[in-house]
Amino acid sequence: MNNTLDTFIGAYSDAFGYAYDNNIMLNWYPRRIMELCGPTLDLLELGIGHGFSTNRFSGYFKSHTVIDGSASVIAQFKAHYPHSPAQIVEGYFEHFDTEQRFDVIVMGFVLEHVEDPQLILRKFKQYLSPGGRCFVLVPNAQSLHRRFGHAAGLLDDMMTLGKGDHELGHLRAYSLETLTEEIQRAGLRVVRKEGLFLKPFMTSQMKLLGLSEAITTAMCTVAIDYPELSCALMLEAAVADA
Repeated sequence: MNNTLDTFIGAYSDAFGYAYDNNIMLNWYPRRIMELCGPTLDLLELGIGHGFSTNRFSGYFKSHTVIDGSASVIAQFKAHYPHSPAQIVEGYFEHFDTEQRFDVIVMGFVLEHVEDPQLILRKFKQYLSPGGRCFVLVPNAQSLHRRFGHAAGLLDDMMTLGKGDHELGHLRAYSLETLTEEIQRAGLRVVRKEGLFLKPFMTSQMKLLGLSEAITTAMCTVAIDYPELSCALMLEAAVADA
């Protein structure tokens, strides 16, 4: 199974067609989570991915455990960030077990990849400390630029996976409504809904504009209040009966 995960590593480089969007969102959301959570907390992160969030989190939280099933992704992270204090556990989310409880759990762009999102949500909610916070992030299939594409007749069904999705190993698409339902069905209650990166055009068009960092940061800041239109969704959840 490791080999299966390793086949997607090419999509985690700057050569990937949507690296522009990824670089913006994956550097933004850890900063946003750190704004919402204090540093004296224990963090469990699912997946390393590009390594941006893992690198940022590892220098902020009191302790940081991250799980990843790809040996290649782990090796790439260690090569890029050799001094990271993050405790990396190589293995599949489904097989992870620990006696430790965590104040914060981050599922950053995980649920669109896994075979059974309900299994993951239900399994990991048991690792939350009392009052713990779980942040779930996924791409938004009904983002503003996809809505424009649909209205222009360029995209028949916004919930259909595209070429970039398949290159990244995505198995499903989410909207704000379907992600909310997924989380609630697992016995969690949604306490916050935010968006990541509000863009009006396709990635190729955005790159031609030569936008400054101030503008792309503003597009992330404004997106907080418009999750249904943003490129990605960030929902905070807590145990339903807590």
